[in-house]
Amino acid sequence: MFRTHNCGELRLSDAGKTVILSGWVQRVRDKGGMVWVDLRDRYGITQLVFEEGKTKDELLDAVKKLGREFVIQAKGEVLERYAKNDKLATGDIEIMTEELNVLNASKVPPFLIEDETDGGDDLRMKYRYLDLRRNPVRSALQLRHVMLQKTRQYLDSQSFLEVETPVLIKSTPEGARDFVVPSRMNPGEFYALPQSPQTFKQLLMVSGFDKYFQIVKCFRDEDLRADRQPEFTQIDCEMSFVEQDDILNTFEGLVKHLFKEVKGIDIKHVPRMDYADAMRLYGSDKPDIRFDMQFVELNEVTQGKGFNVFDSAELVVGINAKGAGEYTRKQLDALTDFVKRPQVGAKGLVYVKCNEDGTFKSSVDKFYSQEDLKEWAGKMNAESGDLLLVLSGDMDATRFAMNVLRLHMGDELGLRNKEEFKLLWVLNFPLLEWDEDTKRYHAMHHPFTSPQKSDIPLLDSDPGKVRANAYDMVINGVEVGGGSIRIHDRPTQQLMFRHLGFSEEEAKAQFGFLMEAFEYGAPPHGGIAFGFDRLCSLFGGSDSIRDYIAFPKNNSGRDVMIDSPSPISNEQLEELAIKLK
Repeated sequence: MFRTHNCGELRLSDAGKTVILSGWVQRVRDKGGMVWVDLRDRYGITQLVFEEGKTKDELLDAVKKLGREFVIQAKGEVLERYAKNDKLATGDIEIMTEELNVLNASKVPPFLIEDETDGGDDLRMKYRYLDLRRNPVRSALQLRHVMLQKTRQYLDSQSFLEVETPVLIKSTPEGARDFVVPSRMNPGEFYALPQSPQTFKQLLMVSGFDKYFQIVKCFRDEDLRADRQPEFTQIDCEMSFVEQDDILNTFEGLVKHLFKEVKGIDIKHVPRMDYADAMRLYGSDKPDIRFDMQFVELNEVTQGKGFNVFDSAELVVGINAKGAGEYTRKQLDALTDFVKRPQVGAKGLVYVKCNEDGTFKSSVDKFYSQEDLKEWAGKMNAESGDLLLVLSGDMDATRFAMNVLRLHMGDELGLRNKEEFKLLWVLNFPLLEWDEDTKRYHAMHHPFTSPQKSDIPLLDSDPGKVRANAYDMVINGVEVGGGSIRIHDRPTQQLMFRHLGFSEEEAKAQFGFLMEAFEYGAPPHGGIAFGFDRLCSLFGGSDSIRDYIAFPKNNSGRDVMIDSPSPISNEQLEELAIKLK
C-alpha cells in the first residue's frame, strides 16, 4: 500500500492514527536537531517532522539528503501541531515520521514549483509536466473538470444526446484554414481536421436526433493569440423544431446553471442587443457592458465650425469618462499617444474637461466657444468633473478606435472587475461581409446560416444589408458562443451558395451530401457552439486560455515540450505520395 490517506485530508480528529502518505517533496527545512518536510500531492500539503532523539539516526540522515521533487513514501503518527498554519487545510497536524522510502529521486527542477514561480512562459511550457504540479495550474484544470461535468449535467437534464462526430472529414473552402491529413490509402487525397462539426450536427437533425451536444475538439490553422489555440474545445449543440428564442432561452439556461453551480452567482437577466446598436453604441459586436461610457455621435454639434478635422469626417463620436476631469496634461498626452498607435489607428484625440465651476477646457478652444462645448456636454450627459474624449474619421475605423479607447479607459478607471459578470446576447448580424482581397461576399458566420425571411429579397439588390438569423453570447466583452438558425431546404441553400460565389458544380462537390439530405425531410433547426476554453478562463479570471488546457501550444503553434510539429521520414513521405520541394 503506497498510501492510506492523501496529503490534503488529515485533520486534528485523525490525531493518534498511524498513516502512510506518498507524494513529492515541496521543501525541506533543516534546523539541525529538527527537520521538517512539506509533502505535496494533488490534494494538498502535509508536514512531516523528524526530531533528534525521537527519530532513528539513519532516518534523520536520510531525510537530510532529500531534494525538491523527490517522490517519497512516509509512515508515521498523526500529531497535533504545536505551531499551527492556518493557511493549510492540514495546518493543525503533522506526521511524526517513523519510516521513509525514496520512491524516486529528482533532478533539481529548472524553476520553482511554487504558486509564485521564477519560471518564464517558455521555460514552463518546455517543462509543462512540472508546471502542472503548481497549485494555480492544477486549480485551473480542476475548474475545467467541474465545468465539463456541470455542462453535461445540464444538457442531459434537457434531454440532449451526446453524439461523437468524425475527426477525419472533408476540407471546405470557407472559414479559417484547415489542418489537412494525407491519406496513405488514397494517394494525393487528404482529410481535414474539423473546424467544427457543423455539417454533421445538421445531418443528425435530419436523422431525427432533435437535441444533440458534444464537447468536441476543433482545429483551425490560423494565427494565434492568448485566447486562441490551433486545437480548442467547443460545447457544440443543435436542436430541431426551434426558433431563435428557443435556442437563446435554452443556452442562457446553460450559462446561468454554470455560474450558479461553479461560481455561486445568480445571473438574473441577460439583455439582448441588435448588432447595429452594438456597433453604434460601443463600436464592437462584443461590447463589455460592465460599465457605461456609450458612444455619442456628435456630427450635428461639432461640424460646420471651421475645424476641418471634424468637418471632413464621416463620423464624430465621443465618450464620457465620468469623474476623469482631473486628468493631467501628461495623462491626456498619454491617451493621445495611445490612440495614435498603429493597433488603434486614430490620427489624434480631442478632449473636453468639465470643470467644477461649470466652465470647459478643451484641446479645440480655438474653434469652439464655451456655449458650443456646453452643447457637447449636454448631449453626452456630462457633469462637472467629467472628461469627454472625441475621435473622428471614417465610420468603421473611428468606431473601432473608440472601442479600444473605451476599454482602455474602463481599465484605467477600474471599471472592469473580473469578479463581476455581465452577459449579453447580440442578435441580427449581417449575413454577408465584403472581402476586398477576393472582391466578393463571404458568410459572416458560415454558409448554412439562415437569412432573416424579410431580408431575402435584398440578396439580389443589396446583399450587404441582409441580416442573419444569428446570435452571439458575450460575457464581459468576450464572445464565448455563437450560432444561428440554419437553412434547412435545398433551394434556399443553393441560393446562398450562389451569392457566395459558388458555381453549381463547386457547391455540389463541397456540400452535395448536405443538400441531398435536405430533400429527405430536414426539420427546421438551429444551434450554437461555446468556446469552452474561453468560458473556463473567464470563470477563472484569466485573460489567457493556456492555463486551462493541459498541454497548450505556444504563439507559433508549437508544442515545445515534445518539439512538435516536426519533420517526418522520407519513408513516411513516400508512403503518403508526398514530394517536398
